[in-house]
This record gives sequence, C-alpha cells and structure tokens, in this order.
Amino acid sequence: MANDLNKTNGASRARSKLADEPRPPRPSRADLQATGKRLRGTCPRESLAAWKPPADRPDPLQLLQESNVGRMPDLIPIRFGRMVRSPFTFYRGAALNMAVDLAALPATGLRVQACGDCHLMNFGAFATPERRAIFDINDMDETLPAPWEWDVKRLAASFVLACRNVHFSEDMARDTVLTCARSYRERMAEYSNMSALEVWYSSIDVKKAMATLTDEDARKRIQKRTAAARERSVLEHDFPKLAEMAGEVPRIKDNPPLIFHLAGKESENYLERAKEGFAAYRESMQEDRRWLLDRYDLKDLAMKVVGVGSVGTYCAVILLMAGEGDPLFLQVKEARASVLEPYAGKSLHANHGQRVVNGYRLIQSASDIFLGWTRGNLGRHFYIRQLRDMKLGALIELFTPSLMIDYAAMCAWTLARAHARSGEPAAISGYLGKGDVFDKAIAKFATAYADQSERDHEILRKAVQSGRVDVVIEPE
Repeated sequence: MANDLNKTNGASRARSKLADEPRPPRPSRADLQATGKRLRGTCPRESLAAWKPPADRPDPLQLLQESNVGRMPDLIPIRFGRMVRSPFTFYRGAALNMAVDLAALPATGLRVQACGDCHLMNFGAFATPERRAIFDINDMDETLPAPWEWDVKRLAASFVLACRNVHFSEDMARDTVLTCARSYRERMAEYSNMSALEVWYSSIDVKKAMATLTDEDARKRIQKRTAAARERSVLEHDFPKLAEMAGEVPRIKDNPPLIFHLAGKESENYLERAKEGFAAYRESMQEDRRWLLDRYDLKDLAMKVVGVGSVGTYCAVILLMAGEGDPLFLQVKEARASVLEPYAGKSLHANHGQRVVNGYRLIQSASDIFLGWTRGNLGRHFYIRQLRDMKLGALIELFTPSLMIDYAAMCAWTLARAHARSGEPAAISGYLGKGDVFDKAIAKFATAYADQSERDHEILRKAVQSGRVDVVIEPE
C-alpha cells in the first residue's frame, strides 16, 4: 500500500529518470486519505512512541568519529567543544546518530523531501527576493526524500532538550511537544484541503507568525529584532565587521580559529582556484541571476567555522565587489552525502551541492537568489548562498514557557507546509487523524529520545574528561 502511494507522491515522481514514462492517474483526495488511514493497520500511530535502544546499537562516540572523516582535523576539537556544552548542543551535532536510530523504527512508508536535520535551531526568519520577511526552515544540508516521521521526531525531541536546557519543568516540556505534534497534525489537515497551487504558493509571513504569539513582550522583542534586521546593510554593518581594506584591496579579516585564510601549500593560488569553482557555480544559477552575479568581482575568500554539525567541513565566506562601496558576501558550505542516505536511498544528484539546492527550492516557500552549487578542484561538493539576508534565529535562552510553546507550534506549522509541498498531505493527514493519538505518541518518543541523547552526551563528556577526545572550549 505504502509503495503504491509512493509512486504517486510528488517527491517520488521527481525521482523518475524517464521523462516520457506515462504516469498513472492521480488518486482523489478521498482515496489518498483512505490510504493514509489504512496505513494505521501496518504502522499503528501508537507505534511512533517506541524508543528502546537495540542491543546492537552503535557506540555513539564511534558514530561521531565516523562523521569526522574528511573534516579539517584542526577544527574537530571545536566541533566537540561545542557538542560537549550540553545535551542540546550535542543533539544538534549528532544528526548521523539519530538517523541510525530512526531507520530502525516503525515508519508509514509515506515519503517527502525531508529536511534531514530538523531541530528547532534550523528554523528562522529571512528575506524573500521580494524583500518580505518569512519564517521557514533555513538549513538543508542533510535534505533527502525520506519518511516524514523522521523530521517530526527530530523536531519534537529537540524541543524537549531545549526546555531542559533552559530549566523548564518536565510537564512544560511535555506540553510543548504535544503542541508541536498537534500543530503539525492540524496544519497538515489544512494543507490537505488546499489545491496543489495553493499549497505551493503558501508561505508563513513573519507578521502572520507573530500574530500567533501569546506573549506580548516576546512579540515586541521579535518585532524590534525584525526591524533592526531590515535596516542592516552589507556596506554599513557586514563589511566593517568582516572585511577591511589592505591598501586599495578589500580583504576578509582573519579571526582565528573561526575565520582564517588558508596557509601553507593549500594557500598557493587559492584565489585563482576559487575563481575556477566560482565559474562553475555561476553556471548552476538561473540565467537572469547570472546577470546580477556578473556585476560583482571576486575579491577574497576565507574559511569560516559555522554551526555545530558543520564544524570541520570546508565552509568559507566569499567577498565580492560590484564597485567601491558595493560589497556582497556569499557563504560557501561543503555538501557531503546526507546522513539519511544509507537508510533512505542515494540522491539522484551527482553533486551533493545540487542535492541541497534542490532541497531548498522544494522545501522553502522562497529561496535565496544566489543559491547554486559547484565542485572543488579536489572533488569536494559545495553549495553557495548569501551569508546574511535579514536572517533571524531563535534565542532560546530568552524564551519564556509560553513563547517556547508558541515557537513549537510555529515550527511544526512550517514543517507541515514543507512536507505538503513535496508529499501527499491528504495521505499524511488521513494517517494522523483528528484525535490526539499521534500527538501523545510523538510526545512519548520525544521524551524517551531526549533521555537517550543525554546518555550519549554523557559518553562524550566522559571521553573529553579522560582525554580520549580533544576539545576547544570557546567563550560563551
């Protein structure tokens, strides 16, 4: 049943390599709902609550070491230093560990274009090409067609850990996750009643999102942050912070170990090598946007440490100038194979940068105009986007309990919209139903998996304490 449905959903059709292959007629909304409802027989909603580590579960530290293969060795201690801070930061860097665990759990068989690393810190506000501020998923490094449940479970568990991180009660954490699951279920029902174009054109405007907040003080703070982000300019804010003039030549400032130029043999002709990769990136862009890019000249490139899970991968910032006083910063991120790939299937894209860009365009309601991909001279894959464009993330240390609950509802709403674009919302909604069976199952799983993440974090902490793992602890 699930396999039949997968042949008709949007994510799976995109995987067809035969452009002239005749498509079967689309099932009706009622048929899709009925199919989803029947899946409760093979994968009961209660089964989504299950988490018990199997006897042959891989050692979590070993998985982290495996995920370090190919990273810059000097930066790995920074990665572990960030992960060891708390179970919440550990969780953010352990996408591979959770992918291994999720793959062994019950699943409906319904697939979407999954985020792949769906925790609450990978959501936020940013500007569309039309300069509207929207709320959406903003990190797609691990994106791949995969079961929708995997994103929901990773998001839900992240809220339990975030609540614990700011010392909210367990009852509060449970209420937050119940709200998260309920929001996903109810929003998916709404999307299931929309036309295909209505779903595709839907977006979550920041103003609309803020209207759902019950905490008046939080709403005012966010409005203030959004207004400040709107007023930022690359010339007045980013350029003085990130770059300086070396004589008449603009150059990115070194701030080791977080921003630095390559040294030694790797530094030889680095700018010329960067220009070769940049030319390939240009070809990956839409034609009209190449005209805009061609107004800029590449001036400098430096490595830049970002996030938690990405630390140690080859990430950089590029400085371009369209003339005096007209800078542009682009972010370059290495795109490695998705952590979901061994369990959800290989990407159809030969370049993992293209895989990520395709995920952005399929999942987000509006994507960065500079999105593109390239390949380095040593065979690494990369994707490129603007470094900042009115981007705002969650400051959970400032969250009140009511804001945490509201934010959980907002993230789940966003995730439902993303899944509805690439999957079959009617089938997913048919499975979820109208009651709270699904909500309670996800809440139970999230609590159990947060406990597991705390145990895994303790393994890393002890390894650091014993000297088995080197770390660099940055100032808070």
